[in-house]
Amino acid sequence: MRIEWWILILVYVLATVILLFIPKDRIRLAIVAFLFKQVITFLFGLVVVELGLLEYPIRFFASVNRTSFTFEYFAFPVLCAAFNVWYPNSRSALVQIRYYCGVVTVITVVEVLIEKYTVLIKYIHWEWYITWVTICLSFYLTRLFCVWFFRDQSPIK
Repeated sequence: MRIEWWILILVYVLATVILLFIPKDRIRLAIVAFLFKQVITFLFGLVVVELGLLEYPIRFFASVNRTSFTFEYFAFPVLCAAFNVWYPNSRSALVQIRYYCGVVTVITVVEVLIEKYTVLIKYIHWEWYITWVTICLSFYLTRLFCVWFFRDQSPIK
């Protein structure tokens, strides 16, 4: 089995472990963030691969979809759910900006390493900074949606 398949399996394991650490009182927030992020990645991910900007040479469900099911529909939504669950709501704006930048930078660095050292993703007309901006924007839109969705309740602390 190629190293790429082991990486895909490892991504599923790590994402599942992250889900196990979500506090019970924040599960609704995590589910809403997860599902909303899936909507964003479904639409944007399809457009990006159909325009030939990115390619996923090795992926699960290759006969169904040209995007990466692992990253677009599971890993990124799980990370976004965790991002929202542990968002530093009661902290200063500077801390919140650092949180956004830190999380998005770590995800981008991991993607760039995967792109450079494996064949799981291939940048065609794409750069690392486009990844950074799109992830940041999608996390921000998901955060806005979660705040709006739970506006009359208090799962967002």
